Amino acid sequence: MIKRMTDKIGHFSGHPKQSSPRGLASLPHTPSHAIVDISVAADYHRGSISTERTSSSEWSKRGDSFEAEPLPQPLPRVPSRSSASYRLSDFMIQRTLGTGSFGRVHLVRSRHNLRFYAIKVLNKEKIVRTKQVEHTNNEKTMLEAVQHPFIINLWGAFQDASNLYMVMDFVPGGELFTLLRRSNRFPDPVAKFYAAEVALALNHLHSLDIIYRDLKPENILLNHDGHIKIADFGFSKHCTSVTWTLCGTPDYLAPEIIGQQRYNKSVDWYALGVLIFEMLSGLPPYHQPDHNPVVLYEKIARGPAFIRWPPFDSNVTDLILRLMESEPSKRYGNMRHGADDVFKHPWFHEVNWDKLRNKEITAPYLPKITGDGDASAFERYPEENVTSLYGLPAEDAWGHNFPNFEYTSN
Repeated sequence: MIKRMTDKIGHFSGHPKQSSPRGLASLPHTPSHAIVDISVAADYHRGSISTERTSSSEWSKRGDSFEAEPLPQPLPRVPSRSSASYRLSDFMIQRTLGTGSFGRVHLVRSRHNLRFYAIKVLNKEKIVRTKQVEHTNNEKTMLEAVQHPFIINLWGAFQDASNLYMVMDFVPGGELFTLLRRSNRFPDPVAKFYAAEVALALNHLHSLDIIYRDLKPENILLNHDGHIKIADFGFSKHCTSVTWTLCGTPDYLAPEIIGQQRYNKSVDWYALGVLIFEMLSGLPPYHQPDHNPVVLYEKIARGPAFIRWPPFDSNVTDLILRLMESEPSKRYGNMRHGADDVFKHPWFHEVNWDKLRNKEITAPYLPKITGDGDASAFERYPEENVTSLYGLPAEDAWGHNFPNFEYTSN
């Protein structure tokens, strides 16, 4: 049960019983009068935004011009996991786990080892039409370079005439977003647990010069053991210095992004501050009920001094302010000591980082999983017979844009 988080992080004993997310309702919460009513956002999944260049974005008409971004550099060599060639006929498609602008994610089962995986299916024509080719290729490249206990694994990728396919871990516990909305907000130790695992994942990505750029509860999945897996690397990028593409989720954008300035990996640390605030209060700090992006961006530009603060612990308030610092050179994670400023902050003082990295600390919530392939933590979507369209022979006008996705016969 999640109440075990009242113990010190790093000093848990035993294993909690499995419980459903609805069982969190009895937990102590911050007084309701101090928190905005989150009912307006209970089922609202925030979409991400992106443009090829910030200066060409639809929400800004300033007409600023930018020189071309630096060409991407090869990623450093890292030990690679075993990979194999896949084809659609290798899998039995079970059901849809999620839908998006470019396609779907399906639960599948391998015909060979009978294990369950998630396959992300992306329509090539839609990707090209919306100018997301670079982001799509980046997702594959970044995931192939990353191996970390709190980051999803990519096992292989292939394409047919119409679609791209990415074979990834099936993470059965669902989104942290769902757990947060069902519990309204997390107690301080629970938010600390998830924030600490996210911090470890971000630090690993940054050590490889990878900027993630889309941190939010919707992109954090819970594994069967309750530990996190960060997913959806569509906006990640290899970045050794600065970049300036507008992408991310509006509530989580750092002020330098909306200000059309160059930015670096510190925008991920800014987003961690927003995530901590949202986990503790139920809503992000600049939440805009009518989802008006102009008003939202104005609030972000004004900075944390204008946030209506719930009665948080003083240590976590200090950390959030240091992560959401408007001046990137003064932001935690981006100063002389790098991520150590975050790891050594008083709010994290009881966290045993080595034990946490090795998953030797019991997670605060264990998803209720009845067995392998249990996808009950995910919403049901109309299947619409879309899978019958996969793998059909057709003229391929877009395949040359995705040279690293292998062509395989079905």
